[in-house]
Amino acid sequence: MEVKINKEIRDYTEAIFFGLSLRQFIFSGLACGIAVGLYFLLHPYMSMETVSWICVLGAAPCVVFGFVKYHGMTAEQFIWAWIKSRTASFQELPPDHKHTSQTEKEHIKSGSAWYLQIP
Repeated sequence: MEVKINKEIRDYTEAIFFGLSLRQFIFSGLACGIAVGLYFLLHPYMSMETVSWICVLGAAPCVVFGFVKYHGMTAEQFIWAWIKSRTASFQELPPDHKHTSQTEKEHIKSGSAWYLQIP
């Protein structure tokens, strides 16, 4: 008998249904619901091919939020981190900052580089 153990304990996910985690299962159900809803809403007005593409595009955000992980972050955590990184205010480092090397100080004095720090 062989028991599979993850090398990183934080990578463990409990399979609830069809091998999916609870998060994946909920977002999969939501994606299916959106696709079916879009189909019944739009098929009287558009061709089958157009409706099928709209269903796929409508379900895609749910799939992304349910399944995608980037650097250990879920999709909404990544989006929040990206927004915070884009809206953060930056300050110029003073030339005598304790983490500023001699080479950086020379670049700052010559005006050839800008060194920024997030407060």
